[in-house]
Amino acid sequence: MSALRILVPVKRVIDYAKPFAYANAVRTRAAPSKSKTSSLYPPEAPRTPDVLRTAMAMGADRAFHIDVPEGADGGPEPLTIAKMLRGVVEKENINLVLLGKQAIDGDQGQTGQMLAGLLGWPQATQASKVEIKDEAGTVEVTHEVDGGVETLRAKLPMIITTDLRLNEPRYASLPNIMKAKKKPLEKKTLADFGVEDTRRLKTLKVTEPPARKGGGKVEDVDGLVSKLKELGAL
Repeated sequence: MSALRILVPVKRVIDYAKPFAYANAVRTRAAPSKSKTSSLYPPEAPRTPDVLRTAMAMGADRAFHIDVPEGADGGPEPLTIAKMLRGVVEKENINLVLLGKQAIDGDQGQTGQMLAGLLGWPQATQASKVEIKDEAGTVEVTHEVDGGVETLRAKLPMIITTDLRLNEPRYASLPNIMKAKKKPLEKKTLADFGVEDTRRLKTLKVTEPPARKGGGKVEDVDGLVSKLKELGAL
C-alpha cells in the first residue's frame, strides 16, 4: 500500500465530532508504515488560522486556509464545500478523508456523503472504530446502529465520517504550540480549485423558539394535583 495521505477538513467553529476525526488521523499517521502525511483544509472566516495552528500543534503536517466569504445566507452550502474538497483531494493525491459526521451549526450531515458521490469513492458514516487491516488498503469501519453495531469493509481511497466514540481527542503540548506558530500556512480560494460559490438555497426566515414560562413550587401533593388541573393536564 502506498503511503496514506489523510485530509481532515475543519471549520472556524469546530463541530463536536471533528476532534475525533482529527485525533484518528494523527493516530493513524503515527502507526508504523501506515501514513506519511496528514493535512487540514478548513473553509471559513478570519479566525480560522488560529484553528489551523492548533491543529498543527496537535500533529498535522500541513495546513491550508481556504478563504470563503460568507454571503447573505451564511457560509457556503454543503455541495460547494464538497466540490472544493474534491479539488483538494485531486490536487494533493489524498486517499483518505476523515470528517466529523455533521457540522454543529447547520446540522446537515451532507458534505461527506456528497464528496464520496463526486469522487466515486466508498464511504462509511458515523464511525466509532476505524482499522486499516493490510497493505492492500483494506479498511474496516464500525458504527452503531439500532440494537447493536455494524462493521463495514472497503478499500482505499475512501471517505469516513466520525462519531464521538471513535477515540479520545488529543491536546496540544506547549512546545508543539510554539513550533506550530512558525510553520507556514498557505491561503487559497475556491477559484484555486475551479469552484464557484453557487447558492441553490435561500434562507426565508429565522425565528427563535417561544420563551419558556417560569416554573413554580407547590407545597404538597394536593397542591400539585390542583395546579395540574388548573393547567388542564388532568
